[in-house]
This record gives sequence, structure tokens and C-alpha cells, in this order.
Amino acid sequence: MMRRIHFVKWVTFFFMILHQILPFNSAFSICEYSLVNNGKMYNFNLASPTSKSPHGVLSEDGFYRVAVNNTVVWFQLCDGMIFNHDPPMCIDCSGCGGPSHCGMGCGALVANKIEGYDVCTTIGLVPSTNISIIDIKNPDRGVAVKMSNIGTKVKCSLSVSVICTTDGIQVPQILEKIGPCDYATSLRHPSGCAKIIHVHRRGWGFFGTFTIIILCLFGGYLLAGIVYRYFVLKVRGVDVIPNLEFWLSLPHKIQSLFASLVRKFKGPSRGHRDSYSPVNF
Repeated sequence: MMRRIHFVKWVTFFFMILHQILPFNSAFSICEYSLVNNGKMYNFNLASPTSKSPHGVLSEDGFYRVAVNNTVVWFQLCDGMIFNHDPPMCIDCSGCGGPSHCGMGCGALVANKIEGYDVCTTIGLVPSTNISIIDIKNPDRGVAVKMSNIGTKVKCSLSVSVICTTDGIQVPQILEKIGPCDYATSLRHPSGCAKIIHVHRRGWGFFGTFTIIILCLFGGYLLAGIVYRYFVLKVRGVDVIPNLEFWLSLPHKIQSLFASLVRKFKGPSRGHRDSYSPVNF
């Protein structure tokens, strides 16, 4: 009983450390993307600082803003929006911070003027961020960052193309409506440029893949056997390993098999005499 308690404590402690080390919901993990194409690995990290942008692609103002006609879109990439000035003045902002903190509870917000009033709709949530390559034939052109909100009656989304450039930053200027509640825009930023690493294109091959499958099956068999013998049969110590006697005798069996094969191919030794060979007296 005490062993089980200690085991549970160690497992809990391990996952606590793992949760602290791995940034599951951080801006860096959300905005990382890698692609292998034609022997090259393209690594994108939009939140990584550059010489001209200490916060990466994240806007230093806390948000980007693009307006066309009677439609205004606010958004932030890789993180939620922050408004220290010029917050959205919307009638309905329940899905993105509420009236007192409008815009600070989502990743993208659109305001459409209806009968003279700005009616806001959440079109992107940070956890829904999805990154894809803009042009598979030219991967170093940049990436497309898409956010969506499927909690509303109408599915909404915002797609932002982050185009690679080394000539500074160009904020979004064009807004397109590509669906009933789907919008698209683009910006040029150094963070849209990939770090390219040359990799070997050699695959595992049939034998390598077959070996991996066998090892995985063997590992699953051992793990299932150990769990069954430990918790069901209450076996402790090294005896928890299934078929322990067989595994201990396996090296000797392999040695004997190898020795018999060697004798078979080498033939009888010089001093060896057949049982029925004649003997001179």
C-alpha cells in the first residue's frame, strides 16, 4: 500500500515539473511551425525577438488595427490583445472581455456598423491559432496564421498572412471579407522569415520501419505484462517481468545456437574421430 502511495506521489511530482518546463499555452509554442521540404527544414517562430522587433510579430501597441469602409478589425498574433489606448467601443462585446474590458478577452475582434452603432463579434480566439505555409513551392515566403471562433452561431475566422521581409515592418492595410464571417489580411514582418536547416532525406526504409514496429510491439507486451503482474497478481521485485526465466536463458540459447552453426559450417575438428572409424592395434 505504501509503495502505491509513493508511486502516485512521484508521478504527480513528475507531471508538475513537466508542466512547468513545457510552455503548453505560451506565445512561443502557439506560434512555432516547422516544415521539411526538399531536404530543408523551415523553422518559424513568430514570437521570437529580432533585432528590429523585440517582441517578434506581436504588436508593441498590444494590437493591430485595420479598417475598410464600415468594418474595423482588431487583432493580435500569438497572444491576447491589450488596449492601453483607443479601446473598441462596441455595443456587444460579451465574447471578448465584456463592456468594461472590450477587446481584451480574445485574439481578434470585428466591428460592423449597423444602424449607426458598432456591433462587435469575436472572430478569433488565441487557443484556436493554426499556422500553415503560404506557398508550399516557396516555403520561405512566409506563413498564414488563422484564428477562429466556433462558439457562435456563425463560424468566424481571421487569417493573417505574415510575409517574410528584411526591409522593416509593414502593418496591415488591406482587409478582405472571404466569407459570411471570415476575414483575411496580411502584414510584412522579419518574423515571417524562416530559419533554414539542411537535413538528410534518407528515410527509415522497410527494414527500419519493420524493426521499429517490432520494438514497439515488444515494449507494449512487456509493459502490459508488468502492469498485470504488479497490480493483479501482486508480484514484486524482478519477478514482475513476464517470462523472466525465458529472458534469462535467452543469451545461453543464442550462444548454443551460434556454436552449433559454427560447428556445422567448419566441419569436425582435426582430433575428432568418428565412433565407427577403424582403429589399428
